[in-house]
Amino acid sequence: MNKGDNGMIKHIVMWKVKGHAEGLDKPAILKRMKSDLEALKGAIPEIETIEAGINTVPSDAAADICLISVFRTWEDLDMYRDHPAHQEVVAFVKQVVTDRRVVDYVVN
Repeated sequence: MNKGDNGMIKHIVMWKVKGHAEGLDKPAILKRMKSDLEALKGAIPEIETIEAGINTVPSDAAADICLISVFRTWEDLDMYRDHPAHQEVVAFVKQVVTDRRVVDYVVN
């Protein structure tokens, strides 16, 4: 990660989720993840934009849900990652996912 780059930071995460976990079926897991992730906008001021999308076209290559969020600086992204509200969501997500992929890059 080159933290010297100028421009907005785009943080993208994609997950595959379990069929059942934490007393929820897959559709309920996805709905809760989307709601919990998007609610972080109101709790973490460093978030410029945040959007979670549930996949609608099943395929072996597809993730089940993705997060696209934007931050002004790498430091803002770090603040988001460490924020207690984000950590609460992370605790749930870790219990319901089978795979996670992340991309962080500078938007010029």
